[in-house]
Amino acid sequence: MELRHLQHFVAVAEEQHFTRAAERLMVSQSGLSASVRALERELCAPLFVRTTRQVTLTEAGRALLGEAERILAQVRTAREAVAAVQGVLRGTLTLGTEQCIAGVYAAGLLASFRRRHPDVEIRLRQSGSLDLAEEVAGGRLDLAFAYRPCADSDQLRSLPLATEPMTLLCHPDHPLATAGAPLAPADLAAEVFVDFHPDWGPRRATDAAFAVAGVRRQVALEVNDVHSLLDLVDENLGVAAVPRHFRHKREALRALPVRGVPATVYETVALLPPPQATSPAARALMALLERS
Repeated sequence: MELRHLQHFVAVAEEQHFTRAAERLMVSQSGLSASVRALERELCAPLFVRTTRQVTLTEAGRALLGEAERILAQVRTAREAVAAVQGVLRGTLTLGTEQCIAGVYAAGLLASFRRRHPDVEIRLRQSGSLDLAEEVAGGRLDLAFAYRPCADSDQLRSLPLATEPMTLLCHPDHPLATAGAPLAPADLAAEVFVDFHPDWGPRRATDAAFAVAGVRRQVALEVNDVHSLLDLVDENLGVAAVPRHFRHKREALRALPVRGVPATVYETVALLPPPQATSPAARALMALLERS
């Protein structure tokens, strides 16, 4: 099995189209098709269902995709490790992050990294914590900063960054704004909540905390960015249970502590593959984070 066959297979799987994959790889479409057919012959299984409009993975193709991505990521890590031994850090750093992560200022960290390692290409994407965990475990991201999404596994490890208590944000005119004591989840059962989509770390942590308390809450307004959440609370359209540092992003809102849930309900972590699969660029970024 040749690496180029795996590279070609992954490109077609991602593009779901042979012509687009060939253009991306800068190879001829006939050569790409021949490469995929050679891989199918070697594996004795069809990898794609081909139509005139697109191609989709077969069951065998879906089984191969994750393994192929991990193999290609390990090959890239090996090449970059050799370059690092020769004294130059090269290659690509592919980083994922949720928005507004406590314990790390991603923009400043990446700026410092670029100044030290100008030959490394930086790629960044934002997503929810569950998606980021899957991307790191699958070798599609070198590392990610997220709210803890799951327990460690053979394909994924986490390094703690920060922990924060839950804080309730509400408009100054909201009836809860004058509460003189910390609020319990039971006090919030009738409230309309603004929150993130279910795969985001803060949403998962808040859902879990209320579930432990036996309280069902109404999330009527779902968003996928912090500023939209704060805007909706600022217009008194709902309340939001968020990590404590969010309060500093909108000083006009009232911030209230919530009792009856673990004090460290929000934990942010760096998500990395196993040590042997961690790229030199990812190790360099984490070393820079530790020094800062």
